[in-house]
Amino acid sequence: NISGALCISQAWPGMARTIYNDQKRFVETYLAPFPGFFFTADGVYRTSEGYYQLTGRLDDIINISRHRLDTAEVEDVVNHHMAVAESTVIGYPHEIKGEGAYVFVVLKKDSSYTQETLTTELWELISKIAKYAAPDYIQVT
Repeated sequence: NISGALCISQAWPGMARTIYNDQKRFVETYLAPFPGFFFTADGVYRTSEGYYQLTGRLDDIINISRHRLDTAEVEDVVNHHMAVAESTVIGYPHEIKGEGAYVFVVLKKDSSYTQETLTTELWELISKIAKYAAPDYIQVT
């Protein structure tokens, strides 16, 4: 039972080989952090039975009012709501805060929550992380 960064030792078909017009950035981002391995930028948890569970992007940080926020933290809170099957959080340009949080939510099949009730409950849950973490938008998809 261990957590860490997901790295791959062998190339595979379709693997990225550069970032357009920025080979130096590609090397610094994906090859330099763990020499000899391709760093996927994903976190991973490996169970004692050998199963792997992706835990989220390690580089998905949004900057809200000069506060760095890991999107996986917010997604974890949202995903623990009884009506939510899965979610994702992204940053979007915000005139005042620099970036704002935008939450996409997929509901479970049997969920009977209204958009208004769910939005209120999720906003309150996320605000417990920090008030600045509260999303500007919650979209049920």
